[in-house]
Amino acid sequence: MARQRNDQRRDRRGDQRNVTAWRPRVPGVVEVFHAHYTEYAYPMHVHDAWTLLIVDDGAVRYDLDRHEHGTPHDTVSLLPPHVPHNGSPATPDGFRKRVLYLDASRLGDELIGPAVDAPDLRDPVLRRRVGQLHAALARPGDELEAESRLTLVGERLRIHLRPRAGTGLAGRRDPVLARRLRELLDERVVAGIGLDEAAALVPAHPAHLVRAFSGAYGIAPHQYLMSRRVDRARRLLLAGRSPADVAGATGFYDQAHLTRHFKRLVGVTPGRYRASGR
Repeated sequence: MARQRNDQRRDRRGDQRNVTAWRPRVPGVVEVFHAHYTEYAYPMHVHDAWTLLIVDDGAVRYDLDRHEHGTPHDTVSLLPPHVPHNGSPATPDGFRKRVLYLDASRLGDELIGPAVDAPDLRDPVLRRRVGQLHAALARPGDELEAESRLTLVGERLRIHLRPRAGTGLAGRRDPVLARRLRELLDERVVAGIGLDEAAALVPAHPAHLVRAFSGAYGIAPHQYLMSRRVDRARRLLLAGRSPADVAGATGFYDQAHLTRHFKRLVGVTPGRYRASGR
């Protein structure tokens, strides 16, 4: 995870402001921004990136293009770049929000008009996927998962903004394409590969690539890669190598990254697994 900042403030009226922000190593994501405000109100301002917003507690009211909107907890709000907007709490206790700022590589300028007309999207699947994306972005070493989830989020956003153009994407299968991606992942188990690079090498659209792989093997590309890495880690641990050494040798970001995925797939920590083989 790149540089991260935290800011907590309370003024004389009791206004609380708690902010965390960072720029992840994921193409297309300009910034991740998490905030808790009780009374603070944003003045009118603009961004040069797309603003993808979910609210976990409370609600926000805002004006966009001289129209009032709101963000209850089950809504995903997409605010386009270069269009002025403000924001203020719509509930007595303020709000907690999570925001992604996305560049034009994920959503093009041709979608600005539809987003101005309908910025608040009530879509439980999209809401869940955006939450999963935030979780992946917070974990160093899970960049491929974050890229995959971001691609599916972008695809669903485009379906909302261009329904006729997007309705045919969900059910397409391509076993040949899936096999080619699997072979590529097998070649890059330790080094890893980004989704955009894989899509360029195959070649295919990133969203179609993820769906083709998941449809063929019942598992997402990032899950397949982590499974292969854990398999290698098991063999090295039973050979007596330390978890810290194994993490670096199998492509994990660090020992904590190895431990998280190893425990999820094996049920015990790498240290306990290594000790069991003695």
